[in-house]
Amino acid sequence: MLTLFAYLCAFLRTRRALGLEILALRQQVGVLKRKHPRPRLNNLDRLFWLALRRLWSRWADALVLVKPETVVGWHRAGFRLYWRLRSRGGGRKVGGDVFEIVRRMARENPSWGAPRIHGELLKLGFEISERTVSRYLARRLPRAGDAAKNWLAFLKNHREAIGALDFFTVPTVTFRLL
Repeated sequence: MLTLFAYLCAFLRTRRALGLEILALRQQVGVLKRKHPRPRLNNLDRLFWLALRRLWSRWADALVLVKPETVVGWHRAGFRLYWRLRSRGGGRKVGGDVFEIVRRMARENPSWGAPRIHGELLKLGFEISERTVSRYLARRLPRAGDAAKNWLAFLKNHREAIGALDFFTVPTVTFRLL
């Protein structure tokens, strides 16, 4: 009875949907005909199901060999692999002469940071990003002294202003202090 109902429902489907269902079922029969004790899906089978998932909304109805969640997992794994390969350091390579100029500019002008050096390089005609200059400066150049010494120098240079702020008072209309 159920088979008869499925047969009658097939007349209501489009030719495209029937063709895709037949294709999916034939692929699974082909996997089952392989001479392994337990049928295994290879990478081409997985790619087939990933493509069918994109083309046909009822792909999960014809799937018998694996769970639909498995196909979705393959798709997610392929997506992760794609972006892992895409995000590898495959950017443009910058010549060593540019980094020598960056090193020289940073050494001769210690107050210049990456934005200023980047601007000067653009004026000289070098196509390099500010982020690349910043990474190079952070990686290649030694740190400028000890941070505690810099903080002590700051406190010595500004001790009058800092002390004045501590004793600054504001009287209100009622002669109270804020």
